[in-house]
Amino acid sequence: MRIIAAETLSETVKNLFIKANRELPPDVRDRIRACRDRETWPPARETLDRIVENFELAEKNRIPICQDTGMACVFLELGVGAAVSGDIGEAVNEGVRRACREGYLRASVVRDPLRRDNTGDNSPAVLYLDLVPGDGLGVTVAPKGFGSENMSRIRMLSPSDGIEGFKNFVVSAVEQAGPNPCPPVVVGVGVGGTFDRAALLAKKALLRPLGKVHRDPFYGNLEAELLERINALGIGPQGFGGRTTALALAIEYMPTHIAALPCAVNINCHVSRHVREDL
Repeated sequence: MRIIAAETLSETVKNLFIKANRELPPDVRDRIRACRDRETWPPARETLDRIVENFELAEKNRIPICQDTGMACVFLELGVGAAVSGDIGEAVNEGVRRACREGYLRASVVRDPLRRDNTGDNSPAVLYLDLVPGDGLGVTVAPKGFGSENMSRIRMLSPSDGIEGFKNFVVSAVEQAGPNPCPPVVVGVGVGGTFDRAALLAKKALLRPLGKVHRDPFYGNLEAELLERINALGIGPQGFGGRTTALALAIEYMPTHIAALPCAVNINCHVSRHVREDL
């Protein structure tokens, strides 16, 4: 059994959150630049220019890309041959607290959703843990801003709604969001499972590298069709119109009940932050 020190996990989480808030993943940066080059609507091109300038300055000056440094979402993949020497949840939360303090990240988390007192350090994290083969620990952090999170939708469709009902729901969710999630957005779609699992699938879909097509050609074609339909809405960067409403769309699915068709849409703004390290 391989033992991973809790302190190592805390430091990793801290470093990853600081990095994620300062540096967009290369695939996101490249997609934004490519969309800018394809844009024909002048206000959209100008807006994308400012977006590029913003993330370049953030990385150069080592400051957050956005003032909303997000709620701390952490995905752990723990090998069955490994163990963390201590409380995993506390180790993760300590990393979040250090990132908030040392990276000068905005404290955006309230301790109670109704009484609204701020925790002051962005903890606790929203933690997801999967057991996987091997003796390693994969750590993925995804700071989730709530301008986009608030635009997410879930619906328990009927099996009779079929593929067309599914597609219409996804497009409608982005259309209803309009300019609120700071487009161009990244759209994560989860379908199948249960009410809660569909939402998790949608969030995990946002972690897929932009441009990586679904392994199943059926879903790969659906992704391309939905992305085309969403970009045809004309919402455009920051709602100023144009061809670039979404940078990418990814679907994740799993089996479900014969009487169900759960579907969730989780939206990221163009600051689609996520970074991974394997311990």
